[in-house]
Amino acid sequence: MSLFPNEKRFLIQRSIKTGKIRNILTENGQLYLVLRAQDMLFSLTLLSAEVIRINSKFPEYRVVIPNNMEQFIREGRNVFAKHVLLADPRIRGGDEVLVVNSDDKLIAIGKAKISGEEMMEYKRGVAVHVKRGVKI
Repeated sequence: MSLFPNEKRFLIQRSIKTGKIRNILTENGQLYLVLRAQDMLFSLTLLSAEVIRINSKFPEYRVVIPNNMEQFIREGRNVFAKHVLLADPRIRGGDEVLVVNSDDKLIAIGKAKISGEEMMEYKRGVAVHVKRGVKI
């Protein structure tokens, strides 16, 4: 799976002060990825999350929620462990994750607070801190 499809061109936006890479933009100026200065890892955007969803096998990189919780998560509410139907067991606390419904439709992106295995076991507490929900 490639996060950077070959047929697309990307623009690199650098910090004015340091000259280091900060953002990756599509050729039409949409924000695709953000490079975090503190750990030099990429933060997802809804656009890059959709590319990962399309190009990865279900349930890789995903936290699956019930369809009846979809609207709350789209509004930016956090995902609680009791609502997790399925989670990639390779997810670690602190990983960027895709939040999808049972039909594998992207609902939000967020940061895992606990591992995928713990999401499946726990019945209390926040599983994913939602950064951004997909607006309908």
